[in-house]
Amino acid sequence: MTYSDLAGKVVLITGGANGLGAAVAKAFLSEGSKVAIVDISADSLEKRAADLGAGPDRLLTIVADVSKEDDVKRYVEETAAHFGTIDVFFNNAGIEGEVAQIIEQKTEDFDRVMAINVRGSWLGLKYVLPVMYAKRSGSVINTSSIGGLVAGPMPVSPYVTSKFAIHGMTRIVANEAAPYQVRVNSIHPSPANTQMMRSLESGSGASQEEIARSIPLGRYAEGEDVANMVLFLASEKSSFVTGSQFRIDGGMLS
Repeated sequence: MTYSDLAGKVVLITGGANGLGAAVAKAFLSEGSKVAIVDISADSLEKRAADLGAGPDRLLTIVADVSKEDDVKRYVEETAAHFGTIDVFFNNAGIEGEVAQIIEQKTEDFDRVMAINVRGSWLGLKYVLPVMYAKRSGSVINTSSIGGLVAGPMPVSPYVTSKFAIHGMTRIVANEAAPYQVRVNSIHPSPANTQMMRSLESGSGASQEEIARSIPLGRYAEGEDVANMVLFLASEKSSFVTGSQFRIDGGMLS
């Protein structure tokens, strides 16, 4: 499926250099969108830009730490200045934290997960929404997780706490944004075939095959699976959808 209404739209993606963010950036570029990708690693951004192969008229890379307010304000301003506006915000940057029982978790690691996953998402909304409010249109897609809907067996309490927070944040901000015709939804992927899952597999001692067996469709989500849902939520085909949670989980929570 293609979305003709996404051609020329300006899409801002945090955590865009790798994983789901990179897959979504590629998908939007294929639809003719203009894309800004934000990441903390300049090297990763440079490599991703080379891989995506789009020129500066279609692709902007911005080095920023999403947990720092000045950086968030700057990445929003740079995107709007470069492309003229922001139509879609894929509020995606996040980390998994440590795999450990809560009594063994370090407080500083909890704080880091919350700073990036929750504070970073909240700050992104705080600074992107005024751009959308001014033109009375826009779509925001927040990345949560199935771990933001139900607690699984893997001991990652900081991560699960952060993803439940994004779930709640989505619902309240959707109510605030609706009078401005701005839609806010969240996606909740199952384990996906990304470097984050490689880290979680390593920390838990579980193999990809073992975890995949817990998913009815028998495999991890791929970046394209997530990108397809994000494209739908960004497009006018979902124009009456806001404040909703979309599982991309292969039936895992059925």
